[in-house]
Amino acid sequence: MKINDVLDGLNSSKKIAFLSLFTSTGTVLCCALPAFLVAIGAGAALSSFISVFPEVVWISKYKNYIFFVATIFILAAGFFQYKIRQLPCPAEKELARHCTRIRRISEIIYLFAIVLLFIGYLFAYLIPYLIK
Repeated sequence: MKINDVLDGLNSSKKIAFLSLFTSTGTVLCCALPAFLVAIGAGAALSSFISVFPEVVWISKYKNYIFFVATIFILAAGFFQYKIRQLPCPAEKELARHCTRIRRISEIIYLFAIVLLFIGYLFAYLIPYLIK
């Protein structure tokens, strides 16, 4: 295996992790942020937020699709994280350090995306179900 193959694999893993972070952020915007603002009594702030960013209403309308896509991307990112973990890092000291750093950053981004997805799921589905 060539060094460039390993680094290209790590870079694609990083890209997938950022994509999963981006999609899970959409779940927080559609569900967690509005619910949080209302819960702390900031309904006026929520209405101002929606007047500035009317796309939030559109995102909330299609939350099921957004959660589905975000979950698919996060599962794909987890699969790639698992595959990348099994690839060897180069033997050269500087490249091995770079390889390890990219893996760590990618894992942190992935875990943050999972947390954001969970927060969005909590506010969009779990809390409304428990309130009913």
